[in-house]
Amino acid sequence: MFNYTFQWKQAYAKLPQMLDGALVTMQIAILSMVIGILLAITLTLFRQSNSRVLKGIATTWVEVARNTPALFQIYMAHFGLAGLGLHLSPYSSLLLGITFNNAGYLAENFRGALKGIPDTQARAGWSLGMTRIQAFRYIVVPQMLRISFPTITNQMVWAVLMTSLGVTVGLNKDLYGVTQDLNALTFRTFELFALAAVIFYFIVKIIQIGARLLARRLFRY
Repeated sequence: MFNYTFQWKQAYAKLPQMLDGALVTMQIAILSMVIGILLAITLTLFRQSNSRVLKGIATTWVEVARNTPALFQIYMAHFGLAGLGLHLSPYSSLLLGITFNNAGYLAENFRGALKGIPDTQARAGWSLGMTRIQAFRYIVVPQMLRISFPTITNQMVWAVLMTSLGVTVGLNKDLYGVTQDLNALTFRTFELFALAAVIFYFIVKIIQIGARLLARRLFRY
């Protein structure tokens, strides 16, 4: 029989701690996206180069990131590297795993975006005296990011949700980790995780609304 007694007040009393965890969650997600975008642009350059080595590095990165579970990537960052003698904190392992995943997915999306940019754009830059790197930086990259903006927004949402995997490597400072620790102390499973789900929901909605407003401002023309 269903005889669970809800105690929402006890869960609400833990809200400040959960919001502190939400800040850590956002911090990891934002850092992983900023670093991931920079790495994705680099991987995109590698894939456009004439070097087989650089192309091989970029292709391998993208294939592994897109075709293995995110949990596997986080485990490799924490336990795999530890086996090689490089011991990372749970925070660093989660950040590295999510960043690796973000860079792989975004690099593939950037490659698709590049196909929508005519070669004449870069050539126009060369005719003005720009080097290939300058033309790519000032002409191609802005257009590439504009085309990929919806994908970047979706990846940011995915990065926020992926932070919940940090608990598997011992992270207890993010929203999910804090919630699990509070649950172990209070045994208010439904209330605490329902509250965490609501916080995740609002974080995602804030990202989506913020991205929509930013797109209107940046891409008015």
